[in-house]
Amino acid sequence: MIDKKKLPTILLGLFFALLVLFISRIDFAGKDVFDTIFKEINGVLASFLFYDMSFGLVKGASLPFIVVWLIVAGVFFTIRFNFVNLHMMPHALKVLMGKYKTKDDKGEVSSFASLTTALSATVGLGNIAGVAIAVSIGGAGATFWMIIAGFLGMTLKFTEVTLSQQYRTWRPDGRIMGGAMEYLSRGLSEKGMPVFGKTLAIIFAIFTIGGSLGAGNAFQVGQSMGAVAEQIPFIKAYPIVYGIIMATLVGFVIIGGIKRISNTAEALVPTMVIIYLSATIFILFSNYEKIPHAFSLIIDGAFNPTAVAGGIIGVLVQGFKRAVFSSEAGIGSAAIVHATASVKYPVRQGMVALYEPFIDTIVICTMTALVIVITGVYDAHGEFANLVASKNGAALTSAAFGTVLSWFPIILTISVALFAFSTMISWSYYGERAWTYVFGERYTLVYRLLFIGFTVVASIVSLGSMLDFSDLLILGMAFPNLLGVYILHGSVKKELNEYLAKLRSGELDKEVIRN
Repeated sequence: MIDKKKLPTILLGLFFALLVLFISRIDFAGKDVFDTIFKEINGVLASFLFYDMSFGLVKGASLPFIVVWLIVAGVFFTIRFNFVNLHMMPHALKVLMGKYKTKDDKGEVSSFASLTTALSATVGLGNIAGVAIAVSIGGAGATFWMIIAGFLGMTLKFTEVTLSQQYRTWRPDGRIMGGAMEYLSRGLSEKGMPVFGKTLAIIFAIFTIGGSLGAGNAFQVGQSMGAVAEQIPFIKAYPIVYGIIMATLVGFVIIGGIKRISNTAEALVPTMVIIYLSATIFILFSNYEKIPHAFSLIIDGAFNPTAVAGGIIGVLVQGFKRAVFSSEAGIGSAAIVHATASVKYPVRQGMVALYEPFIDTIVICTMTALVIVITGVYDAHGEFANLVASKNGAALTSAAFGTVLSWFPIILTISVALFAFSTMISWSYYGERAWTYVFGERYTLVYRLLFIGFTVVASIVSLGSMLDFSDLLILGMAFPNLLGVYILHGSVKKELNEYLAKLRSGELDKEVIRN
């Protein structure tokens, strides 16, 4: 049922989009100036985030600073918290199933709803296209390092989500403000670094806003529209129709706030994951005799790689890059929505967040990689060499499935559209909370209209360097986020120890609401 009260806002957003589109079509010299500015900023950010930490010692491969930054953090926190990403998974599952609800739980949405909302942002085109690119460049061995990175990413999510619960605040309108903005500003202020904390929080918020409009919106529209247009020629001829449809659907969801976003994600994420994984499982069962050999290629390729320059470092970087870009562990984005979860103990929601990289990377990305390895489409000299050379990941995945299921492109199109839509509604919330942190609650509607506008514009206008800029901003979020997490992780360790003591003594079971 369409909420008529929200309709004027949707129409205003679409009008704004068409206005921006009209202005963008005007031929004026300033366009080249803006493009040049974005390219210059991209160069500065890239030189920092992708600075080669191998210092040229590994021939043919680089070790980007941002990848090292995330690997070191993942290893450190996994050891620091005694491999919480292993031994607390069973307990986290019980929390997800609602077995630890208490009368003192406070929040806007359930633990499960916050998890599915966060998953809707991470389970996306990267699981389809990105994995194929990683395997085509790094060989089967990239899959092994992708799994390792996902495992380490689980602890990063646990840490940042726990902090988001510890430092969340309630706004006058009853809505929760949480995430890296809050634990950077309030947490570091408690440590005697108020200016440093506020500066990091604002930098993080600005990065989040830019990332949400670009990679979290425009990129999703452009990539999904390309897949849909292949199946529906009308969309290829009139792309703005796709933009308006997506803008309208997204608008009705995001204008309803976090509860409507979480409700949509709660219904959408399981559906889209089931659709995609059902096709994947069918492929694997159809080729069950090849699975042992595939794992042999993955293990051997991880330590004796031949498909990528730089040897083991080269293939490790490919695997970690894909895991980082897919699960967003360490980026700090998911902490924004997990802060709204209704739980009594912050560390309890941190444990729920362990399932995010597990589902996104260890399960979905790995299964996609297995299909690509088993079908052999990643061979640079094989039948699909042109797709490998052009790094067309979505087409390569489609080709892999198409070797068994001739009708899979239809499933892929549905999956891509659902993944893009789910990513957009979640990233709209991340961007909105960041926008609110910088400009205040009264200007929230401005951001929502801007987001809807970008959806339409992205269906027609080539945003070029702006999208590259947005990608770098999302990666850049990891720098201020993890700086704060390193400084504040002691409070997470303390609460984890206290929680485990209560769990072992049976105290937590006594608090549970009995039906």
